[in-house]
Amino acid sequence: MTDTTRPGHGPRHRAAVLGSPVAHSLSPVLHRAAYRAMDLTQWTYDLFDVDEAALPSFVEGLGAEWAGLSLTMPLKRAVIPLLDEISETAASVEAVNTLVFTEDGRRVGDNTDIPGMVAALREHGVEQVDSAAILGAGATASSALAAMSAVCAGEVVVYVRSADRAAEMRRWGERLNVDVRTADWADAAEALRAPLVIATTPAGTTDALATAVPGRPATLFDVLYHPWPTELAARWSMYGGAVVSGLDLLVHQAALQVERMTGRAPAPVDAMRKAGEHALASRE
Repeated sequence: MTDTTRPGHGPRHRAAVLGSPVAHSLSPVLHRAAYRAMDLTQWTYDLFDVDEAALPSFVEGLGAEWAGLSLTMPLKRAVIPLLDEISETAASVEAVNTLVFTEDGRRVGDNTDIPGMVAALREHGVEQVDSAAILGAGATASSALAAMSAVCAGEVVVYVRSADRAAEMRRWGERLNVDVRTADWADAAEALRAPLVIATTPAGTTDALATAVPGRPATLFDVLYHPWPTELAARWSMYGGAVVSGLDLLVHQAALQVERMTGRAPAPVDAMRKAGEHALASRE
């Protein structure tokens, strides 16, 4: 294969993930697996611990060999002022997890978390649901709401701990054209009866809900991936419900990044998932 190049410059074949902290990131494992499977032998993917203060100088210092960057916390919003262009998807949630350098040197920001969520759900047979529930109200919850605009035909109930977060989620719903209702976290067990439940909370937060899983659960999308399974996901599977994991999300969002950065499609999702599973198993 021939690398995409900028006019008058050498091959663009470098990419990396930035964040702080970032040492735990699976992105290098996933992207490198894709490069191997796609025979992109000249491509490299690295990892750099970069915080908000250091981001502008880091980006300015990149040469013409750079094709793109993956961005994790706390950089998803901090990168926006550095962009020449931002996709509608990224702008809708004010979060960029993918920076692509075009052939003429422009910086284009995108968000693959949202279509990655949709792709992960569809891989598990979830094309559309009549209603859904979201556990939590952080940054991942807003991405989940954006994904629901493509998946959920009716109401999305978001379970939150504070009035401020409830108001924020209702504002996101209005912005994303999603019918949002908020409910108190104390009633979160009611969420588990929804056709689709998306858990966006930190590790351990939903453990207490495991005993409330109904006898015939539908689909749980738990965005965590380590340690896995969570108590909620384990009980959900035991009762016969479908479970979409955080690794599914990571793989699909990374696959979209690979395609945008390399200009080649489709990305090898199966090879990327196997590499991710192997890496997680080695962390046990």
